[in-house]
Amino acid sequence: MKIVLASSNKHKVQEINDIVKSLNLPLEFILPPEGFDPIENGETFEENSYIKAKEAWKLSKTWTLADDSGLCIDALGGKPGIHSARYAETPALRIERVLNELEGVQNRKAHFTCVMTLINPQGEVEYKYMGICEGSIIEETRGTNGFGYDPIFLVKGDTRTMAELSKEEKNRVSHRSIALRHILSYLQQLI
Repeated sequence: MKIVLASSNKHKVQEINDIVKSLNLPLEFILPPEGFDPIENGETFEENSYIKAKEAWKLSKTWTLADDSGLCIDALGGKPGIHSARYAETPALRIERVLNELEGVQNRKAHFTCVMTLINPQGEVEYKYMGICEGSIIEETRGTNGFGYDPIFLVKGDTRTMAELSKEEKNRVSHRSIALRHILSYLQQLI
């Protein structure tokens, strides 16, 4: 069964397909058809996830899955939040901005949030789930795996950042994998 992943991020597609393969499921996630360019103007992860899933469905008229995710930092009132991917021009500048904003701040608690929305071939929301990975922000980057804010996100209960985890370890604890496992569990009932 092929499902359109409402994203132009090849890292995301690969990460999700790696998780699917590790579970031996007969599913494959593919990029959306040409022209996929949703306007993410929602005010929550849930709204943006729905906007992306619906846009991909309009182009494909088949099963679509979208996620909206980001880093939420307690001391910054939940920022960067839904603006995580646009907090600065490049990943390095986004990390630099977060570290600058947290300079001298003691409370560095944070979490990654991922909301996934599954839309069926009729264009209706079939299932949705929110995955959360708790942690904190360290003062300098560590690790070379992963992408985005992974090098400054210390996973709760571990001494390593998300970027220091192996791909397999990250796929067990990440916000995206938590949400995806619930979606996949739901899909298994339909296959």
